[in-house]
Amino acid sequence: MQAKKKTELMMMMMMMMITKMNIFMSFFIGSSIIIINPTSASTDSFIYAGCTQLKFSPGTVYESNVNSALTSLVNSAVTSNFNNFKVSLPGSSQNDVIYALYQCRGDLSTSDCSSCVAHAVSQLGTACVYTSGGALQLDGCLVKYDNVSFFGTEDKTVALHRCGPSIGYDSDALTRRDAVLGYLTAGGGGGGQYFRVGGSGNVQGVAQCVQDLSGGECQDCLSDAIGRLKNECGSAAWGDMFYGKCYARYTEHGYHAGGHDNNDEMDKTLAIIIGGIAGVTLLVFLLSAFNRLIEKKGGK
Repeated sequence: MQAKKKTELMMMMMMMMITKMNIFMSFFIGSSIIIINPTSASTDSFIYAGCTQLKFSPGTVYESNVNSALTSLVNSAVTSNFNNFKVSLPGSSQNDVIYALYQCRGDLSTSDCSSCVAHAVSQLGTACVYTSGGALQLDGCLVKYDNVSFFGTEDKTVALHRCGPSIGYDSDALTRRDAVLGYLTAGGGGGGQYFRVGGSGNVQGVAQCVQDLSGGECQDCLSDAIGRLKNECGSAAWGDMFYGKCYARYTEHGYHAGGHDNNDEMDKTLAIIIGGIAGVTLLVFLLSAFNRLIEKKGGK
């Protein structure tokens, strides 16, 4: 009788251990969508530039305001990943006032943000010579200026839309892509509502708003951009949708370049999962052998 109680107790303990292992495994597998593996592409890679048709004359107070505004962007990026400025130097009329902002990608370090904004401002000066307004997007940052205020205004104008080659009907890849885009739409990614990242397998995505938008405006902008990206890029291996105040991107091969490398963390997570699978397998084997031993004893 005492031996039977010991046997039942041992079986209960082993079942509890298996249950805990299953819960542990379910947690990591269910959370795999938030694991990303950024590539090392340059944050200074050119995306697009746009300039107004209206131009200003050199040597005017307008030019001084533009130069002052762009200098303020570069100086501010040394300490912050977003800022905006209204510049009106002495002698300026209402038409001479300049509004300017920059937005760095949410995962960039301060030094990378500063470098990106400096490069963007330099390229903007070359792309938009003497134009009253202009915007330039690099992989890691956006800079923009105009003589009409655009602060706090949602802008869903398509600045750039492009799709990669078709991967055909790869149901697994498309399912992962849709899951990543859904995750970004829902506001996931651990980077706050303005910057969102996510990944599933080798499909990765990133989405971001300019931080002068409200939370509701950001959500509306990203939901629209992500929905349009999914519809227009169909079965493409990667896709980009850049609006005036937000963007969404995805790739099957790690197009998004993070400011840090998650390879070590991914390796650790995979080691935990693999170790968990091995542990469950071993417990199942031991339990099966234990049951066979009990049955033999019971048959005697």
